[in-house]
Amino acid sequence: MQRRVVTVFGGSGFIGRHLVRRLAAEDWIVRVAVRDTESAMFLKVAGDPGQVVPLAADIGNAASVARAVEGAGAVINLVGILYERGRRTFQRMHVEAAGTVASAAKAAGASRLVHMSAIGADAESPAEYGRTKAAGERAVREAFPEASIVRPSVVFGQEDDFLNRFAGMARVTPVLPVFPTEFQPVWVGDVAEAIARVLQDPATAGKTYELGGPRVVSFRELMELILREIGRERLLLPLPLALAEIQAWFLEKLPVPPLTRDQVKLLGTANVVGASALTLRDLGIEPTALEAVVPSYLNRYRPQVKQRRRSA
Repeated sequence: MQRRVVTVFGGSGFIGRHLVRRLAAEDWIVRVAVRDTESAMFLKVAGDPGQVVPLAADIGNAASVARAVEGAGAVINLVGILYERGRRTFQRMHVEAAGTVASAAKAAGASRLVHMSAIGADAESPAEYGRTKAAGERAVREAFPEASIVRPSVVFGQEDDFLNRFAGMARVTPVLPVFPTEFQPVWVGDVAEAIARVLQDPATAGKTYELGGPRVVSFRELMELILREIGRERLLLPLPLALAEIQAWFLEKLPVPPLTRDQVKLLGTANVVGASALTLRDLGIEPTALEAVVPSYLNRYRPQVKQRRRSA
């Protein structure tokens, strides 16, 4: 029987690498469409020889996207950015590129399209990130009405850029900031499983799923969890958003900014699953708790115990 082909845009990223392995296990031929194929070569071992194929594609170029989805029965778009640099703006990456992928998938005759957005996607969001995520969803639905959309909360896992960032900070600074917001952290493995199930279930077509973990936690609770797991004591300093925005004005000028003014605006809204939203449980997935996974990868931030050499 001929194998099914799926094209995954952004497949070499944090969520993508887990999803590619999951799809390969389901016997898909996986095209990993990325700007730099060298960055995706590590995924070739995620399946049988020739099953996972890194493919050069520029998501901002319609012709390049069309080549990447040609002959694919399914398309998944995981591309998103947290801050703007040069031509990689929220408008280009979240809206225009999303529409380009959706249009190309429809033109190629793909039967399924899964688009990853985010909790916080809202046309009325105070942050441009949230507004463009919402506009991207609209662009996708206009081009491919049957598309399924997934909106994760903060995603955690071994390679995450959230818990790892603050655990790393705790090694070098005596103070950690605490912002007045709440999250519903979701494990990357659950996100990958959700997308795989959405892809294979025709009943999910045209629906939106919000992906969150089993409980809502405050920013302070997350910092306390990190400190417990890495065995360190640090001062947790509440930081008003107005002050954080001033600091972000300086920080966002760094090559990889740890905080931007737009992100501060996002922090003013709880990042949790909506009361009436379809969730992981609607896909038959029981959400994984933070405590079940975090110890497996934050332990590398624990203080190193130096062993004295025994004298001869």
